[in-house]
Amino acid sequence: MQIGFLLFDQLDQIDLTGPFEVLSRLPAATIRLYGRTTEPVRDVNGLRLQADARLADAPQLDVLVVPGGAGQEALMEDEEVLGWLRRQAAGARCVLSVCTGALLLGAAGLLVGRRATTHWASAHLLGAFGAESAPERVVIDDKFVFAAGVTAGIDGALRAAADLCGAEAAQAIQLWIQYAPEPPFDAGTPETAPPHLVAAARRSSAPLTERREASARKVASRLGQVEAGRR
Repeated sequence: MQIGFLLFDQLDQIDLTGPFEVLSRLPAATIRLYGRTTEPVRDVNGLRLQADARLADAPQLDVLVVPGGAGQEALMEDEEVLGWLRRQAAGARCVLSVCTGALLLGAAGLLVGRRATTHWASAHLLGAFGAESAPERVVIDDKFVFAAGVTAGIDGALRAAADLCGAEAAQAIQLWIQYAPEPPFDAGTPETAPPHLVAAARRSSAPLTERREASARKVASRLGQVEAGRR
């Protein structure tokens, strides 16, 4: 099973490494990172990562994983990346997006008519790409698996593993990585976090959100969709 991750500068590493931890444990899996170059990149917090090969050198993947993070925005009009996503998604058995990786799939025209999810701060943009925004942590639409923000990628990868190899295989992976989260606070969503923290998070992310809204409107125009609304 050929499993490939899109790697780019300023991604959120756990969008990639969380699903990597799960999917790399599937039987007979070959897992690789693919980028526009094989030069090292850094995630949003400085972690250094390096692609195994260029996009053009990837075989047809059985599983395509598209992480998100601040660097996603720089790729929204990058036809080399978007074309690669379209081609790989067409032949893949499973496409998993994590966080704002969903927006990259949207820019590639792959969300039209689908139910999807993404990070809560960008969920209002999904309609610009022709998708229905769903509130679930993981949303499955045909062969597409959409995970919400950051850590939800682990949940999405377990769902993908179950679809690919059966529920027992996925449960065995969950057991081995001891994935039984017990967060100390119930503050993981805007609905449960203290309102002043939600407001502060929205203020700090406002510049990036505005850039994402602008690029979403461009893509909406190209795809013939309704423009993204502002919150």
